[in-house]
Amino acid sequence: MNLSGKPCIVAGGVGALGTAVAARLRSDGARVAVLARASPAQADDMMFGGVDLSDPAAARSAVNAAVVKLGGLYALINVAGAFRWETVADGDVATWDLLYSTNLKTAVCTSKATLPHLIANGAGRIVNIGAASAAKAATGMGAYAASKAGVAKLTEALAEEVKANGITVNAVLPSIIDTGANRGEMPDADFSKWVKPEAIAELIAFLLSDAAGAITGALIPISGRV
Repeated sequence: MNLSGKPCIVAGGVGALGTAVAARLRSDGARVAVLARASPAQADDMMFGGVDLSDPAAARSAVNAAVVKLGGLYALINVAGAFRWETVADGDVATWDLLYSTNLKTAVCTSKATLPHLIANGAGRIVNIGAASAAKAATGMGAYAASKAGVAKLTEALAEEVKANGITVNAVLPSIIDTGANRGEMPDADFSKWVKPEAIAELIAFLLSDAAGAITGALIPISGRV
């Protein structure tokens, strides 16, 4: 995909998926700034760490600083997220608050912070990371699936809100992502069936490209062979 010179923000860009997304966009020529709760391990003027993206003021401050560094903004990719497996009977109600805040509220806050910049441009892209499990939650997936269902509805509502401004808003819905953490949690699984971060990054790059300009409000499954 030709993203040459396009300024992009990856929110939650230090995990396996965020790292793959940032690397892919840079390989396609984009200028990429990363926002994350974690502080950078080494100096990087395109890494904005120590940011609570679920806090509206913190998200707005970080986005504005990144836009200044990038010299503008074309796209936001909301990757920040977390997972917990807990049954309703034995789990902690606080987990529902945690996953709401980490999976959904971060996307709301960063999207809201970017809108003034994208609307001023008269064009732009937002891509959210949802989850295939949001459509049908299995045992222990209630809190996670509920938060990701919220991401889906955010995507649809925001797409309608800004379509007249030339901005597209879409979500990709992975199944199990092939990461070191997931392999550690499920060591006996068939990893070859899982979707790789690079495949998700490729789909995101397509959604940022000119070829995807007519696609908005879409919830796109990317499930490997799960």
